[in-house]
Amino acid sequence: MTTHFITAEIDLQETPAELLEAIETELKKQGEPLRWAVTSVDVEEQKATVEAVVTTVKS
Repeated sequence: MTTHFITAEIDLQETPAELLEAIETELKKQGEPLRWAVTSVDVEEQKATVEAVVTTVKS
């Protein structure tokens, strides 16, 4: 198992629940999230920057 620090840009959503789902979906593409945080929001571009630590299993 390895850990990685990643950064992802997520489109802002209509509701907090939809934003949470979008963040979790994007992070799971990279591995299993251990922790994550929204570190910035660009209101003009309607994007949130998320930093996360994820784990992946080596084959």
